[in-house]
Amino acid sequence: MPNYIFSEKSNKKLAIGKLVCLARTYHKHAEEMNTKVTEKPLLFLKPASSVIFNNDSVFIPNISKSVHHEVELCVVIGKKCSKVKRKDAFDYILGYCLGLDITARDIQSIAKKNGWPWGIAKGFDTFAPISNVVLKENVSNPHNLDIWLKVNGEIRQSSNTKYMIYTIDEIIEFVSNIMTLEPGDMIMTGTPEGVAEIKKGDRLEANLGNFCSLTVSVE
Repeated sequence: MPNYIFSEKSNKKLAIGKLVCLARTYHKHAEEMNTKVTEKPLLFLKPASSVIFNNDSVFIPNISKSVHHEVELCVVIGKKCSKVKRKDAFDYILGYCLGLDITARDIQSIAKKNGWPWGIAKGFDTFAPISNVVLKENVSNPHNLDIWLKVNGEIRQSSNTKYMIYTIDEIIEFVSNIMTLEPGDMIMTGTPEGVAEIKKGDRLEANLGNFCSLTVSVE
């Protein structure tokens, strides 16, 4: 059974497709992870089945002993998008939302050491909470939005999208020249510094630009 986002523009439900995720898109996050920023965006995928919504629960899998939060600006694609030029990129955006890229860090660390893909670490059910979608017309500048995340009322991550290394139009041009983006696909644009472990019983609250908010519990 697919998850849906609601498209106010068409007054129809839009099935969530693939989640295209970027890594190392903020310098300070790359530093805290002891990794280098790449010249071109570094991509991985999360399945649509990992998506949950506001007031849902993230479930920590038994095979992981260290699960981290990563708060991100997400771009929702509104129409088929292939080999798009930067100057046209915003024409293909439906809107924006807030997302959490939940990560099994211990599993990811093993994958990194062995040169394996990150699919297991990133793809568990409930590992992609997202907020409501705000239409692009209602967001004056997606490159200057405050973004923060609290765990049990304590600020863990606090930054602004102006610190992103790649702009949204650059990202869409790059991704759409690799794979076709379909309506309902989402681009998770990467996380700022401050990622940390979450545990059962935690409450996560996040906000983007004071127009998107998201609250989930951890079980």
